[in-house]
Amino acid sequence: MIFYKTRDEIELIRKSSLLVGKTLAEVAKMIQPGVTTLELDKVAQEFICDHGATPSFKGYGGFPNSLCTSVNEAVVHGIPNSTPLIDGDIVSIDCGVYLNEFHGDSAYTFEIGEVKSEVKKLIEVT
Repeated sequence: MIFYKTRDEIELIRKSSLLVGKTLAEVAKMIQPGVTTLELDKVAQEFICDHGATPSFKGYGGFPNSLCTSVNEAVVHGIPNSTPLIDGDIVSIDCGVYLNEFHGDSAYTFEIGEVKSEVKKLIEVT
């Protein structure tokens, strides 16, 4: 079954999605060697809540965090942890917010410091 959205509902979805983008931008400011994905998760949760929304992932199916953080060869839905990011790593950050009864969700892969050329190519292609 397809559920069609009204223009007003589409606008609410847009607002949720814009907050996802703003959250990823806020997290991006912190990404550098030595930072942990748990630290990134804390910033994201505070930012999302400060903007009147709820992290979509936290508690979903028992998921413990606000972000999914997948480092290097981890593909998706990684759980934030206390391992520091190091120069040459990549981290894919998946963020979801629930705002005005609608979810927004997006992911972006960030480079930490200098990454190998074949890794850059992988990011570009995928």
